[in-house]
Amino acid sequence: MTMADIEKCLTKESSTLPLHDDSSVTLSVTAVDEPRSHPPSVADSSASCPDGGARAWLTVLGAFLALFCTFGQLNSFGSFQTWYSEHQLNGLPASTISWIGSLQLWVFFFCGGFVGRLFDAYGPRPIMIVGTLILVFGTMMTSISSQYYEYILAQGIVVGLGIGTVFYPSLSAISTHFHNYRSTALGIAMAGSGVGGVTWPIMYQVLFSRLGFAWTVRITGFITLALCGVAIATVTSNISTPTQSQPWLNTRMFRDLPYILVIIGSILICLGLFIPFFYIVDYSTAHGIHPQTAFYVLSVMNAGGILGRLAPPVLSDSLGRYNIIVPCAFLTGLSMLVFWPFATSLTAIMLFAAVYGFFSGAFNALIIPCVAQISELREIGTRVGVLYSIISFPALCGGPAAGAILKSEGGSYLGMILLGGTSVVAGSLFLLWARCMLSRRTTEPKELSRLLHVV
Repeated sequence: MTMADIEKCLTKESSTLPLHDDSSVTLSVTAVDEPRSHPPSVADSSASCPDGGARAWLTVLGAFLALFCTFGQLNSFGSFQTWYSEHQLNGLPASTISWIGSLQLWVFFFCGGFVGRLFDAYGPRPIMIVGTLILVFGTMMTSISSQYYEYILAQGIVVGLGIGTVFYPSLSAISTHFHNYRSTALGIAMAGSGVGGVTWPIMYQVLFSRLGFAWTVRITGFITLALCGVAIATVTSNISTPTQSQPWLNTRMFRDLPYILVIIGSILICLGLFIPFFYIVDYSTAHGIHPQTAFYVLSVMNAGGILGRLAPPVLSDSLGRYNIIVPCAFLTGLSMLVFWPFATSLTAIMLFAAVYGFFSGAFNALIIPCVAQISELREIGTRVGVLYSIISFPALCGGPAAGAILKSEGGSYLGMILLGGTSVVAGSLFLLWARCMLSRRTTEPKELSRLLHVV
């Protein structure tokens, strides 16, 4: 066989390599250090993504509104945490009240695997219609609740389920419209959650005192119904033939080492990521900040998340998604460890809130494009959903664990801060490991070709 024949065979075989098979050399991922290159195995995905057009950008708009109503409200639970501790549930400790928000977060995350598979089978619209109805119903039930178990059922479970069934289809739909600029498009949509995280706490602060709790929450439900209605009308999928015949859970994904490393890293990160969102308002009041002013600290944190959801994703489309998410995740944990314990004045707390919001927002915006980068186009919804289902458990435990530490240490926040910061830093190291694995994958075929050329 001549050298030309060997090179032809190598070219032919590399184009048919399985997408996620660790036993062979694979070109299944976009190069980490060269994020715009498209290996043969993802050529079909990139070719089918228009990277623009009216339908694509209307989908981004709809997802922005959907996330404003869903993840934006979820990020604002700190406002309810403080209100409940001073009014309806003032006889309960903070760790007990935080179970409402933690359960909401867990239900939202856990339903991701099921919702993601439904998206791959039926597209976004029917799921978002059902999700909107569930979300509005749960919100209205929260407005008439008065007992702890009622808040657990309405706000913790029903609202959490509604958030998940609107959140996942809208973001997964964006991934079917974009390839080269997927992170940018997803970042714009994710900014909706940051805008919501700024707007909702301010609205709650103003309306709780003027209209009361019940009507404030009802107004939230009406706004959600209107904006999610626009989202339902504008969000579309670029996949023409849904994959209803595929199994609900393809176990092959659990043999893909980079995907597993991303899951482990996300588990550790989500254990501590939401602790500041739950407790920053209480932390502020404990350090002498007036309660009305403390509500705005959460808005500042979410405002930092807006920029974090925009700038890093735009950079990641040029510099590599894993190259950006790793330092952002690391700095999220580091800011908790070296900045938060020393933030005791209003100015310092506001500054910490902005910095933490920026880096945590970057992680939230980049994790989906990082998963999409190592997934087949028709499996994006399922893989993203499975990831969120798995990380639902540490997200559930983070808030109550922090509250238990806070109680055991007599109101000292240091132990809670150490838990959150160390877990996020540890998670960033697993993301770094995944990034190194992807870098090795993209260089192996070049080295093999060079060796055959020498022989």
